[in-house]
Amino acid sequence: MSITEILFFFLSALAIVSAIMVLVSKNPVYSVLWLVAVFFAISGHYILLNAQFLAIVNMIVYAGAIMVLFLFVIMLMNLNAQSEPQKNMWMKLAGVISGGCFLMVLVSLVRQANELTNKKALTVEGNIGLIKNLGKVLFSDYVVPFEITSVLFLSAMVGAIVIGKKD
Repeated sequence: MSITEILFFFLSALAIVSAIMVLVSKNPVYSVLWLVAVFFAISGHYILLNAQFLAIVNMIVYAGAIMVLFLFVIMLMNLNAQSEPQKNMWMKLAGVISGGCFLMVLVSLVRQANELTNKKALTVEGNIGLIKNLGKVLFSDYVVPFEITSVLFLSAMVGAIVIGKKD
């Protein structure tokens, strides 16, 4: 067994255990901290796939910024069990039915994944996921959609400032 396989199984176990702990934890702050652990495990998987850029972006954006924002919002809301409304039986039944449908979709996707095991991606081995290749494709083939996206982000920031500004 190679070191890559050992790291893969360790990161997979860490991601699964952390995801289960997100659901099981009674305290919402602990759930957010376990979710940060899930994001770090996923970043480790990106590194194993030779996608260093995605790993760094995942750590900075998701584990860094968004989860810290969630943590602050949860701490500011001061959630406790006494203030949480009790759910009736119909809501629990709807949750179980929707979860079962989601499980059926996942099982069907896993069964269909067996067909894709023998197919290879049309890429040069060893260069997939590197920032050099991403930048080359982004600024040659997709330069117009990239610039349109930057204008959309700029207008969204201006709109958020205008909406948030007090009169």
